[in-house]
Amino acid sequence: MARNATPRKAPRQRLEKPRRSAGAQSAQTSLRDRFTAWRLHHRDSFYDALGRMRRARASSAMTIVVIAIALALPSGLSVLLDNAKVITRGWDGNAHLSVFLKLDTDDSTQRKLAEQWQARPDIQRTQVITRQQALAEFQALSGFGDVLQALPDNPLPPLIVVFPDSTDPVSLKALQNRLEESPAVDLVQLDVEWVRRLHAMIELGERMITALTLALALAVVLVVVNTIRLAIESRREEIVVVKIVGGTDGFVRRPFLYTGFCFGFAGGLLAVILVQIALWWLGGPINELLRLYSSDQTLATLGISSLLTLPLFSGILGLLGAWLAVGRHLGEIEPNF
Repeated sequence: MARNATPRKAPRQRLEKPRRSAGAQSAQTSLRDRFTAWRLHHRDSFYDALGRMRRARASSAMTIVVIAIALALPSGLSVLLDNAKVITRGWDGNAHLSVFLKLDTDDSTQRKLAEQWQARPDIQRTQVITRQQALAEFQALSGFGDVLQALPDNPLPPLIVVFPDSTDPVSLKALQNRLEESPAVDLVQLDVEWVRRLHAMIELGERMITALTLALALAVVLVVVNTIRLAIESRREEIVVVKIVGGTDGFVRRPFLYTGFCFGFAGGLLAVILVQIALWWLGGPINELLRLYSSDQTLATLGISSLLTLPLFSGILGLLGAWLAVGRHLGEIEPNF
């Protein structure tokens, strides 16, 4: 019998990897390189915005001055209103309660009540007026001294004048109710009409300043929108070229956003300077007026927080105006092939 021939295995063919052509190689960009390019473009956009503002000094200065005046007005009024709150809070005769005690209350009980009430956290101080002191004062002020001396007994009750710590009408009413709970108290008289009028005027001033701030903030945004719109129109051909070579909308948008922020930030800094100059100019007469009214308060200026917040707030408004302008007008500029 013939031997079974063992089939030979087919020779393996070597699979060679296709060689890359030496001409074109795929470019791979790392995340670090992208971040570096993004950071450098932000820096260049910022310097480009400053350079264009410096080259157009006249128009840039007018835009910054308009923004500064629009922001300085509500800021200055807000500082003056804060000073008014501090000054009215420090008045000695601002709001007090006249607590009339019963006629049979002796002087020692009257003083003990005054000391107890003065120890309360919601009472600043108390003033004791005895029946004899009240009669003497009434005789001196009324002109009926002879008539009062003819009376068999002193008709005036003992009095404790209570000066509360807060001038809020609600707090004053609550304090009045608590004082009336004392068995020695006959009547607690509180004149809060002028206090309510004062609080109403201050609240009205706050709302007016808020409305003025919103209106002028909108004006700042519109000023920046118009400025950036003109800048876009003046650089139309440059934008078309950048888009032809592959520039994205974000790449084109970034310099204009920095321009709007720089306009707003510079306007905010100038607004701070204008407010400080105005307060310095008004400080002398106002402090003299306060001194004539025996007040130890002085005119306060912008705080550190306001000095930092106002330029940043103005810069955000400028950034918002630039974003609106770029989003509205940049899409209209496309290359025509």
